[in-house]
Amino acid sequence: MASRKRLSPEESRLAALEAARQLLIETGPQSVTLKAVATRIGRTHANLLHHFGSAAGLQKALAGYLAGSVCETIAEAVRASRAGLGSPREVVDLAFDAFDKEGAGALASWMILTGNEDALTPIVETIHNLVDEIATEETGHHTGMMRVHEDTLALVLMAMGDALIGAALARSLGLPVSAARERAERMLVNSLEGIAPPR
Repeated sequence: MASRKRLSPEESRLAALEAARQLLIETGPQSVTLKAVATRIGRTHANLLHHFGSAAGLQKALAGYLAGSVCETIAEAVRASRAGLGSPREVVDLAFDAFDKEGAGALASWMILTGNEDALTPIVETIHNLVDEIATEETGHHTGMMRVHEDTLALVLMAMGDALIGAALARSLGLPVSAARERAERMLVNSLEGIAPPR
């Protein structure tokens, strides 16, 4: 019988979070339990309790893990767009995919429905930090910062709503499924033109 590879505490924690992310994407937020994650990575329930304290702790850590990964990707896309190497649509697609294909929308709604709203704090804080960083890079003035914050609020709410009911709502209104993404792209394009630093 092969022995399990000895992982450092950080490696064990990351393996658990990645397994939780995969469970979230494959079968939904209700499947992200300590038992399911422990089984997936060949660890014990007690081992995961040590790392996360509870199922709610695991979900909160997963929210932070997803937020960090998503925001890092979005930040790179925003910087590429500003440098002329990418486009606002790529930023929109990354944000929408994070809430849809990567499961952040399902996780957020599940946590709200189960009364675990504080687990959303890592997502909110990570997005806020990203926006502040981008806004500081792009504009040194208060008006520009406010516009970036407003655009981020709108983009995240649009991405979250689209992940939850976007396709069904678009169909019922006779719009293409991509309508919300196209609207978000127009919003970002207009905003970027409005806060572009003078040349």
